[in-house]
Amino acid sequence: MVSMPRLRDAARDGRSELADTLHSRINSLSRIQKKLILVPVDALLVALSLWASVAIRLGSLWPGFVWMRGWWLLLVLPLLGVIIFYSVGLYRVVMRSMGRHGAWRMLQGACLLSLVLSSLGYFDNRLFIPRSTPIIFGLVLASSLIGIRMLGRSYYRWLRERGAERKPVLIYGAGESGMQLVASLDAAREFRAVAFLDDEPSLVGNLVAGRKVHAPSDLDRLIERYGVNDILLAVPSISRTRRKEIVAFLSTRSLRVKTIPSMVELVSGIGTIDQLRNVGVEELLGRAAVDPDTDLFTSVRGRSVMVTGAGGSIGSELCRQIAVAGAQRLVLFEISEFSLYSIERELADLGSAVEIHAVLGSVCDERRLEQVVRRHQVETIFHAAAYKHVPLVEANPLEGIRNNTIGTECVANVAECCGVTRAILVSTDKAVRPTSVMGASKRMAEKIFQRAHQRCETTIFSMVRFGNVMGSSGSVIPLFQKQIAVGGPITVTHPEVIRYFMTIPEAAQLVIQAASMAGGGDVFLLDMGEAVSILDLAKRMIHLSGLDLKDEESPLGDIEIVFTGLRPGEKLFEELLVDGDALPTAHPKIMRSLDSVVGGVRIEAALDELRAAVDNHDIETTSQLLERLVEDYSPNCWPAPGVKAPPPQSERNRVNSSEAARA
Repeated sequence: MVSMPRLRDAARDGRSELADTLHSRINSLSRIQKKLILVPVDALLVALSLWASVAIRLGSLWPGFVWMRGWWLLLVLPLLGVIIFYSVGLYRVVMRSMGRHGAWRMLQGACLLSLVLSSLGYFDNRLFIPRSTPIIFGLVLASSLIGIRMLGRSYYRWLRERGAERKPVLIYGAGESGMQLVASLDAAREFRAVAFLDDEPSLVGNLVAGRKVHAPSDLDRLIERYGVNDILLAVPSISRTRRKEIVAFLSTRSLRVKTIPSMVELVSGIGTIDQLRNVGVEELLGRAAVDPDTDLFTSVRGRSVMVTGAGGSIGSELCRQIAVAGAQRLVLFEISEFSLYSIERELADLGSAVEIHAVLGSVCDERRLEQVVRRHQVETIFHAAAYKHVPLVEANPLEGIRNNTIGTECVANVAECCGVTRAILVSTDKAVRPTSVMGASKRMAEKIFQRAHQRCETTIFSMVRFGNVMGSSGSVIPLFQKQIAVGGPITVTHPEVIRYFMTIPEAAQLVIQAASMAGGGDVFLLDMGEAVSILDLAKRMIHLSGLDLKDEESPLGDIEIVFTGLRPGEKLFEELLVDGDALPTAHPKIMRSLDSVVGGVRIEAALDELRAAVDNHDIETTSQLLERLVEDYSPNCWPAPGVKAPPPQSERNRVNSSEAARA
């Protein structure tokens, strides 16, 4: 004897097989076949709507006496209806994606057919059609047409989604973008939007696109109720500050946070609503955007510009922005063949009018530099070529000094002898009270440019100093992302390490604008915003990935954080100022340092000694010379004697009013 559970399972399997067969049959139909199915359905709806409208008007389910002379309307009106529906484009509407445009066509068809019925009753009194009947008929027919298609669309989606495990998601933002995102998700099979979150109190409690809108304070309850692991941001037009607050709020939960493209990308056509991407950590570090000052692009507009290290993180972004800023000629100077090829191809695909020249070479080859500068009549040089990985340079000090210091001297010499208008050194905060060879070599590079400014009257030499940029090679953020992707652990050198971050595009944009303000010997500082704890950053990145931190309190978590100790030459924190205060400039994100200018004869003689020591691979002499030349260089000693952790950024970047007035 067969048990009841087995009978129920057999019946369920039978229904499932029938549904799969039906779905397969529907998908195999052509568009013409589907239209041929809809035509008789619509004709029947017209006849039934006519019958129902008269029945409603007369209050009788069998208004037979009306049809004694008008029975032919039940045949003619459906035929006219199909013709009208075809003429208004109703049969061009795809049922599974039907929206308000399809409903509008159905309403048009119903109104036109209602007018036809009214006209027939007006010209033939024998039909005895009450005057209100066409109005009732139009309403009933429109409702029937819309209802039958909505029912068909829902049934088709049910057939298609059977067996598909769609992930429940929340959508943050119940505006127009949120509604469009819901429509896109409904048409796909990956996510199922269960509710909205929105900051607008007037929307809370209402239904938008069939989903209830909740306040952000309901997040934890919704996560528990629906088992949500993902949340989608549909707020493309809000400010960066508010966006940062929202992402910070969400990053405290173990949610995967995805976002739609920004409003600029949507308007320009670069992105679409359904192009979801993971929220980058830059959303946590985002700052209020400052529009570029077009008057501060004179250093590149209409000029022949060369970028050394053109394939690097900063160098390549400088090239992109210079290309669209109206430069006449752009020389890409790079020692890495692959990096040079990549940036050249990318710039070529931009379709910019700028003349591009890709040049392989080393900044330590002064004759090669001079040949390139003279051939292309370079007017502005952005010197971004540098070895910047602190541990690697610490392990290979001679090559780090050769590239960062001696290479910078070669660039300065060539700029001076070739009459280049401007030469801008891209420096680093690690040059301030350095504890590493990399930082000391960049501090020497700054001194070389300062000395070049003293002895040269035709070329403007200036420096731009800033901290970490997000996404650069060797940056901690890509490292954390890779470690999370493989399941951890995340390695943090010290629990108290803090850093200042900015995006690569913002840094490059500010470097170009600072170059236009240079008067010679300037050290420009970029406003890096507020300090970020690397430990806190690691925790937030874990949560943004939808994972849990594994520690003593949560031993069953997903990703563990391991402290490895400070690397050789690494600091707990970085600084931008060597001494004194910072003065304001024409740009709110750019300041000018009051660093003292170095002496000339002593540094030139010492550089000759340094070059000879490097060429002879004499590490001991090189180290002694570096310590002598960079007065505040404290190798492998941090914090340096007498140095305290910096106060908040707002206080560090204060402006000395008396100095500003004198300037």
